Amino acid sequence: MAINPHIEPVTGFRPMEYDDVHRLMEIEKQVYEHTWTEGIFRDCIRVGYRSWVYLVDGEIQAYGLISIAANEAHILNLCVSLEYQGQGYGKRMMYKLIETAEAEGADSIFLEVRESNFRAIQLYDKQGFNRLGVRKNYYPSGQDREDALVYAKALNLPDETEQ
Repeated sequence: MAINPHIEPVTGFRPMEYDDVHRLMEIEKQVYEHTWTEGIFRDCIRVGYRSWVYLVDGEIQAYGLISIAANEAHILNLCVSLEYQGQGYGKRMMYKLIETAEAEGADSIFLEVRESNFRAIQLYDKQGFNRLGVRKNYYPSGQDREDALVYAKALNLPDETEQ
């Protein structure tokens, strides 16, 4: 398929599609020692989890998946390719996931993060997430397991001017 030179490559969000899974796996392998599988991504899309990709010049560089049920949202995966980390793309994806959860009526949003993932922890702290606790031995880590920190944030809070 020829590329039209008069059309700018797409940059921005769009819903995740089955055809994206190959690129998602490339990013997973760059970033994580223990990756999700293609089947996990496909199952998330199939069951209707809200799943977004962020394209830069037409190529996926970040993605996020969130489940929403019973007024609660749970961030399942948020990842940025190594090349684009530290440039605000994680924050953009976080905003998109929060916006999605609020639009779907969620009152709170939860996530787990490896205790060694300092960059992600900084992002969650800056976005107003509160640490709730620890899930012991939650993540595989080499020959061992790593604890997960559990975070939550209240959503859809009434505007103070409305009270």
